[in-house]
Formats: sequence, structure tokens, C-alpha cells
Amino acid sequence: MRFSHFLVAGLSLAAATPALAQDTAPPSPITVSGSASILTDYRLRGISQTNKNAAVQAALTIAHESGFYIGTFASNLAGWGTFGGANMELDAIGGYKHTFGSATIDTGVTWYTYPGGFSESDVVEFFGRLSGAAGPATLTAGAYYAPKQTSLGNFSNTPYSRGQRQDNVYLTGDAAVAVPSTPITAKAHIGYSHGNPGLGPNGTSLAPTGEYWDWSLGADVAAYKNLTFNVSYIDTDISKAESAYLQPNFSKGQVPGGASIASGTVVFSLTAAF
Repeated sequence: MRFSHFLVAGLSLAAATPALAQDTAPPSPITVSGSASILTDYRLRGISQTNKNAAVQAALTIAHESGFYIGTFASNLAGWGTFGGANMELDAIGGYKHTFGSATIDTGVTWYTYPGGFSESDVVEFFGRLSGAAGPATLTAGAYYAPKQTSLGNFSNTPYSRGQRQDNVYLTGDAAVAVPSTPITAKAHIGYSHGNPGLGPNGTSLAPTGEYWDWSLGADVAAYKNLTFNVSYIDTDISKAESAYLQPNFSKGQVPGGASIASGTVVFSLTAAF
């Protein structure tokens, strides 16, 4: 079992190009956009999915002028996020995005898959996001719901709950502010997870301690043309005592006494978009 996101960190949509002069061919109703990234750590909802090591990721989106789109996201995995097979996450995404005045809605579903991995690891999650401008800031509120499924079930030794199918809720708030006369955009994120406090069939959980907060503070720097550099501090409120029953799964290298994969860290990334 593995998580989303997903935020899925890296997917974007391109707006349809406006009509040009009459002697120019009309714009295509289909837009293709994507990105490739290198990160020092893949943090999903504050928790490392690569054993606190580097990650390489890619995303691709095909959007129609009607607002409907499909996309995919891929990343390597290690440690807590590993399910055998190719040790990678490969997501399928479908949704609808539209702007009403100054507000934009984005709603859809993500299917998290792990090629060649253990059974009962895939997760299906529905999402909805609303964004708009507030002065110089762009604000986004998001809600993510994974309905009851075996991959979210409690397979720990909790009485009366072993093997039950569980669901999960994740709520988010994000803000981005462009710094005038600079290539810098300051960013902030906060998220709240609520779900199954036990371990799933593959020793992981969408909400490892039942409920927890994650947050980040950072900045994007437009480095060169379509290249963006990001630096972010990412942390959670999961204490060592709260996660004691998750050990050694929840430590770097999955060894007793190892560093927590939810401890605060600075993550650097470089993304090329097209």
C-alpha cells in the first residue's frame, strides 16, 4: 500500500492558446504538458517514500479545451514506500479543471499503482481543489478522499480491527506569493491526515498515527527558461513516541532505532517543464 499525494508533486496543466490572426491555423483543442524532476528526497504528506534518499520523477498531462484531462506521474521508491517489483510508483490521473471568474476548480481521481509489487498495494483516491487570488497571493484549498479499500486496512494486532477495510481523508491549504522584481515565488503548505492508525497489508499506512499534520515552507526560483529550482523545509507533528508501534518500518533503512522518515528535513529539487 502507498499514498497520495499527491500531491502529487510535479503535474501541471497548460491553458489553450488564444486564437491568432485569421490567416493562422486554429489552435489545437488538445494540450500536452509535462515535467521531469530530480529531488533530494521524495516526501509525500511529510513522509519520505525514498528512505530519505534522492528521487527522479516525471509527469505528463494531456488536456482538452473542455477542461477534461488525463495524466500520469512516476517516481522511484525505497524503504517505507517499497512494494517489491520495480520499486516505483506509477499513477494514473483523470479529472476536470475549469476557471470561473477568478476561481479555478480541479477535481478528479488518482489511481496509485506499483508495477510488479505485492498484491493489495494499489490505492484509489478522489480529489477536489479550489484556487484563487487574494491580493498578491494565490491560495489553494484541497480535499482528498480514499474510500474503504483493502490496501488501507488495519493488519496490525489492534483488537477487533485486523484486516478491516478502511478509508482516509486528507485536507490541505497552500499559498504562493511571487516576490516583486525577482524570479522567486515563496510557498507555504499545511496538510491534515485522518485515517487508519494501523499498518496495512504491506506494512504502511496513509495516516501512520491515525491523524497527523504536515507542513512545509519554501521557495521556487525560476532558474533558466523552463527550469525551476526549489528549496523547502518539510516536517510533521508525528513524535517518536506516537510512531513507536510503526518501528522498524518507519525508520531509515527499516532498522530499530533508525532516524524517523517523518522528521523535519530540507529538500532541494530541480524541475524542467514543457
